[in-house]
Amino acid sequence: MAKVNYGCEVVCFTADVGQGIKELDGLEAKAKASGACQLVVKDLKEEFVKDYIFPCLRAGAIYERKYLLGTSMARPVIAKAMVDVAREVGADAVSHGCTGKGNDQVRFELTFFALNPELNVVAPWREWDITGREDAIEYAKKHNVPVPVTKKSIYSRDRNLWHLSHEGDILEDPANEPKEDMYMMSVDPKDAPDKPQYVKIGIESGIPVSLDGKTYSPAELLATLNEIGGKHGIGRIDMVENRLVGMKSRGVYETPGGTILFNAVRELESLTLDRETIQVKDSLALKYAELVYAGRWFDPLRESMDAFMEKITETTTGSVTLKLYKGSVSVTGRTSAYSLYREDISSFESGDIYNQADAAGFIRLYGLPMRVRAMLNKGI
Repeated sequence: MAKVNYGCEVVCFTADVGQGIKELDGLEAKAKASGACQLVVKDLKEEFVKDYIFPCLRAGAIYERKYLLGTSMARPVIAKAMVDVAREVGADAVSHGCTGKGNDQVRFELTFFALNPELNVVAPWREWDITGREDAIEYAKKHNVPVPVTKKSIYSRDRNLWHLSHEGDILEDPANEPKEDMYMMSVDPKDAPDKPQYVKIGIESGIPVSLDGKTYSPAELLATLNEIGGKHGIGRIDMVENRLVGMKSRGVYETPGGTILFNAVRELESLTLDRETIQVKDSLALKYAELVYAGRWFDPLRESMDAFMEKITETTTGSVTLKLYKGSVSVTGRTSAYSLYREDISSFESGDIYNQADAAGFIRLYGLPMRVRAMLNKGI
């Protein structure tokens, strides 16, 4: 505890990024009982979705083929708010409870560096006599700080409006199947409704704005889709990922609403972006995801890439209809006023725009390098 170890006044800070009412209940009493002089709570849900989640969604940022960056996106918005509160209360240091083995310590501290490099950073897991979660639980008990985990149930969870992550306990062995009672945002797909549900997502310039014709705020839209997607068992993934610090870790994630939105935006892009643009966008999305995962949200490179993503998706406007059924999301329809798909060109029927006879010359020129190599091999 900073007050015991450093003899300083402590201001507690909590960010509401959609982790739920239960995690916010009783925090002020807990903060005061733990020695803090005050608790500051900031509602960051709309900012989180609008300024962090939706840019990543527009960019198509996915880390290592699966991870939709739920924790990675939340850390910079929390850390930014911490810097703001530190300025408001006149604090000369900030603290976080991240372990010395994880990614989050980097994400928080890089944001502190970017926004106020003069702040000192206190990281108890790296500096005090805490070597594991059981030590942390014992330390909390010793100082009468209630914690939501026990030695019997020692999952490490991170929840926000985008996702819920699960790590630790039996998940530390990649051979173990997750227990069904671990999941909190989604039902088992086999127990989901036997009847599929159709949802229509409205999108403007790569950003979701409506559901079934009704406009929502960013946070309201995501919360509504979380409820719908969770009911149908959407968005569960189990992966072994490469942490920034070099080790591998196993995590299980629930991202019901986010999975629906990712499918919607990607499917609309199939109508509105040409082949070369999609290839370049997808290649940049890998780097974009890597930067976000590594905590470099306020890096000029990510900000510059975001400008590209904003420009390239200006015409990604329209709607996508998706079918949700027992853990799966499948597209059933796409429409856009900026669609590059032309039925009069793509149809197997004859048309004036595309003359099929032109294909013969195209193929001969396109295949010229192959023909030249074959001629060389045959001595022609």
